[in-house]
Amino acid sequence: MEFPSKLIEDAVNEVAKLPGIGKKTALRLVLHLLKRDEEQTQSLAESLVAMRSKVKHCRKCHNLSDNDLCSICASHKRDRSLICVVEDTRDVLAIENTAQYKGMYHVLGGIISPVEGIGPSDLHIESLIERLRDPDGDAIKEVILALSPTMEGDTTAFYLQKKLRMFSIKISTIARGVPIGGDLEYADEVTLGRSILSRISYE
Repeated sequence: MEFPSKLIEDAVNEVAKLPGIGKKTALRLVLHLLKRDEEQTQSLAESLVAMRSKVKHCRKCHNLSDNDLCSICASHKRDRSLICVVEDTRDVLAIENTAQYKGMYHVLGGIISPVEGIGPSDLHIESLIERLRDPDGDAIKEVILALSPTMEGDTTAFYLQKKLRMFSIKISTIARGVPIGGDLEYADEVTLGRSILSRISYE
């Protein structure tokens, strides 16, 4: 791809490093930025630099935050007896968007994956144990394992269950099954099988 400017080429190469963006899309975005007022482009650049340099991890749950404690951990309106364990911040956002959960979170920062060289020590598991062990902390009654239904997710959940057995708390996992509005004939065998095993009673 020929570029009329080395500066444009450099910008396109950097934008193309973002996930899901190829060279053509990157070029389109860069040319769009050139059409905008310089102040708008400057504002975008400053916000990205500020985000990268100032966003940190919550010291309690490891969620992304502007402060030492994220807004969820700092809130007095949350149910502190519940901890929902998730893989990363995207899962926190997804669950929060349902408006159905009012407890706390614990972000692992990944899942166990021997293929990628990620083991238990690479995750925020020990800090979860410390939260449950802390006598001056929240009185945790239940830990919800909200991990993806993959082999790696199930491996991580199994490992966590073994680690958490020492505590007198309820350990649960999110329900898995046929999605609302889905047809049974299009559901895969594993999902359909889990739906049968995890069936609920009509009230």
